[in-house]
Amino acid sequence: MTETPPGEQEPRHRTQWFVPFALTGAVVGVLIAEVVARYAGFTGPLRGLIGDVVGVPQSASVPWAGLVLAMVGLTVRDRCLAIGTAVLIDVAFLVERHLADGPFTVGNGPTIVLVLLAVHAAATMTGETRRGALRGIGLGVLLVLSVKIGDAWLRITVLAGPDVLDEYVQLADHALGNPSWVAGQVLNELGDLAYGVLHWVYIELPVAAIVVAVYQLRNVGGGRPWPAHHLVRTFLLIGLVGPLCYVLFPVVGPVFAFGDSGHGWQVADAWSAWVPLNLQPEPVPFDDVTPRNCMPSLHTAWATALFLHSRSGPRWLRWMGAAWLACTLAATLGFGYHYGVDLVTGVVLCLTLEAALRDPDRGWGMFRIRLVAGGALLIAAQLAAYRYLPAVMAQHALIAGPVLLASLVAMIVAFRATFPVQEPAGRDSSSESMSPSRPSCSR
Repeated sequence: MTETPPGEQEPRHRTQWFVPFALTGAVVGVLIAEVVARYAGFTGPLRGLIGDVVGVPQSASVPWAGLVLAMVGLTVRDRCLAIGTAVLIDVAFLVERHLADGPFTVGNGPTIVLVLLAVHAAATMTGETRRGALRGIGLGVLLVLSVKIGDAWLRITVLAGPDVLDEYVQLADHALGNPSWVAGQVLNELGDLAYGVLHWVYIELPVAAIVVAVYQLRNVGGGRPWPAHHLVRTFLLIGLVGPLCYVLFPVVGPVFAFGDSGHGWQVADAWSAWVPLNLQPEPVPFDDVTPRNCMPSLHTAWATALFLHSRSGPRWLRWMGAAWLACTLAATLGFGYHYGVDLVTGVVLCLTLEAALRDPDRGWGMFRIRLVAGGALLIAAQLAAYRYLPAVMAQHALIAGPVLLASLVAMIVAFRATFPVQEPAGRDSSSESMSPSRPSCSR
């Protein structure tokens, strides 16, 4: 994440295309998802967006997270006005719903204010102040739209994958010692407190991402230069590319395919008491409700991105990024949402996409092409191995496991060598920044 030094304007050709391009893609994605939803008979993103404005919001936290992100490009005065207006609107909707015996939730206020902010910035601001404000507002809108598209896409994965490949993935996971089964048993021993903490960390990953993103973008208000790269760009790209694998490789996860959450569709009631071993796996028909959203683990990819981007912040932010990554990995396995191989591929996916975005000033030389192409080929090779060589991986776990982990380590080492990271040391955490003038600190 490279920030432009004080007094130096960020080159307009460098990264300013990202928000308009992403917004255009998001709008197209919403329309496509709406058409598919109407054809398939489930609720589409447009109805959800209308509900966020005048009805009952589907999420209380996403609109507020979008508004917080949108305000990074505003002045302090505009931020205070936006927050105050959003709170007042939410209170008014709360009162109306209370009188009508409706649900107790929020989210209308920030959604309405997002629209008003866009109109206000476009109509009354000029120059760099207007451009910076619209850029921040665009990121906030992108966050809201991406969640709506993601919800619809999960339904699409069910339609595209009536049969799931969990038997293959679980068999391949023997190469890693079936870590989901181990983590599930450990979590059962730790009790409700550990479960509650991990569950909160797991579901509030977007909140942690907003904290890191706001820190990275804390100095862009009032038309000041933006950093060339920040966490939001990686998060959105992971959310765009990752779900494509869900359709190609439909997997529901051990707690569903091998546990009581399968509601009668599970292969066996094995998770997390005993580890099944079927050397002749087959695609398994599954219900029309559970999303096929396991391979790869996007939660792991997002948590890895959060960790990477927190490295250049103050000590408290670095500790938060590391803790969130560790707890997310523990939660994805301990709750039975993912197999170990899902996590391995999720990390490789994150590093591949981050390599495509990081240090845009350096351009697309062979150093970047080599890393991105290598990461893509590694993901393809891992998916092929999980699908066509799971029995070999299980029978030769002492070889397959180290080879799989070695491929992950090789990707990490290549990424670190291409984009060396130097954690801040010996500086006041309040003034830490990332400057492109020091190659050793390129993020």
